[in-house]
Amino acid sequence: MACLCDAVGGDIAKVRLGIGTDSRIGMPFLYAGIGYGGSCFPKDIRELTATGRKYGVEMSLVEAAHRVNERQKRYLLRAILKRWGEDLQGKTFGVWGLAFKPQTDDMREAPSVVIINELINRGAVVQAYDPVAMEEAGRIFDVHGERIQFVNHMMEALKGVDALLLLTEWRQFRQPDFQEMKKLMGQPVIFDGRNQFDPEQMHRLGFDYTCVGRNGYGK
Repeated sequence: MACLCDAVGGDIAKVRLGIGTDSRIGMPFLYAGIGYGGSCFPKDIRELTATGRKYGVEMSLVEAAHRVNERQKRYLLRAILKRWGEDLQGKTFGVWGLAFKPQTDDMREAPSVVIINELINRGAVVQAYDPVAMEEAGRIFDVHGERIQFVNHMMEALKGVDALLLLTEWRQFRQPDFQEMKKLMGQPVIFDGRNQFDPEQMHRLGFDYTCVGRNGYGK
């Protein structure tokens, strides 16, 4: 739905409000983003699909959920490549958030792994920060050597970057000093995979802001 909103100039936040107002559905889990990860849900989806195949039951909806989730993990990457092309040599990206969700260091099947690997494989350098997942990230991305740097503070990840990628919705990322951010960044470009900021406000502040399913709003 978020991708459709982008295509037609809609606003996924309004779609969420319309759907979530139905008491049979509710609002808490209706957030557009760059996909789920972790150890449980992806495994459960695969096991459901395998069980269906075993017993000759077509699990079309479950299989579609998996395909859409894998595509969503590359949502921001598609936006980045549309802007700069396939070759990202010489580009530096700041990353806020590495774990698949807040309050954990779990990076199993996290969107950040897919995105960062793709960026580096295309020649980019990454400056990354996560409140608790840095040690785990160091093991996962060790193969990339100096092409990924882990910093000690969220603002440090912004120094000289061509863009910031917000990949995990940690609470401390929600109310940053935007003016300080603009001073630190090489370009005031943000790709927000968790819709943490208001698009209209970000454009007023002078940011080139891409989020998920709200990119026709405020422009």
